[in-house]
Amino acid sequence: MLDYYKNQSKVEKGFRFIKDKSLRVSEVYLKKPPRIEALSMIMVLTLMVYSVAEWKLRERLKETGETIPDQVKKQTQKPTLKWAFMLMKEITEVKMEMDSKIVTQIANMNEVKGKIIRLMGKNCEKYYF
Repeated sequence: MLDYYKNQSKVEKGFRFIKDKSLRVSEVYLKKPPRIEALSMIMVLTLMVYSVAEWKLRERLKETGETIPDQVKKQTQKPTLKWAFMLMKEITEVKMEMDSKIVTQIANMNEVKGKIIRLMGKNCEKYYF
């Protein structure tokens, strides 16, 4: 029972994240209970995926002994996924036509972004490399 109570703060922190304005999600107004329930389920699933991805990044950093810079340029093995997303923000897919062929390249890639992608695994790598 005590463990359950102590873990409540983790759940509350997750819901605080969902409500954070930096996610740039506009307000949603629903009236029908089934729609409210459906949106709540989607939000909980989104939080679960976010939490698993953050856990995976932190675990891989710990396993490999690697670090990434935090907001104040200090190396860390416990970044938030939100911060990792901020680091990845400038990556852009560029498509160019060269010799009648479409060539796709990734722009604004650097060592830190490459490390994050590599640590997240093969499924993420296939989109960037």
